[in-house]
Amino acid sequence: MAGETIIAVVGNLTADPELRSTKNGRSVAGFTIASTPRTFDRQSNQWVDGDVLFLRCTVWGDLAEHCASSLAKGMRVVAQGRLTQHSWEDEQHQKRSSVELQVDEIGPSLRYATAQVAKAQRGTAGAYGNPYSAPAGYTGGADASLPPSDPWGADQATSSSSFGSFGQPAEPEF
Repeated sequence: MAGETIIAVVGNLTADPELRSTKNGRSVAGFTIASTPRTFDRQSNQWVDGDVLFLRCTVWGDLAEHCASSLAKGMRVVAQGRLTQHSWEDEQHQKRSSVELQVDEIGPSLRYATAQVAKAQRGTAGAYGNPYSAPAGYTGGADASLPPSDPWGADQATSSSSFGSFGQPAEPEF
């Protein structure tokens, strides 16, 4: 949308994501990312931490469930989303406001870690018309019939691609 402030933030989760459901049954997860800038101090010849930014984050739908099952306290993550501001008046009638990140994309940072990616099993489109849902009738499982265009469903051992699993060159055929 025009006029929205889109940012990316890299930092560590301060706690496990908290997964809840709205009264309509939609999943929502909340968590905080702590991002600490580091600069090199030439006088002391060492790295110095700057002020920590604690950014409250909210994520909705299937992504909320994926975050709750995949991310944990202390993990370094890369998140991208839209900044939103909330304003209210506290009990002492002082005007207050907070800024939070409505997360659109998130994943673990691979700078200091490795990750194993698995495609989430999906249902049909559901109440929110998710365009990324599995085809009608797809039930998942290793022996399920997937559309031929599904790169996740292709058996890596029999794939005609010149690359094997996750970009590794396939063994040459002799």
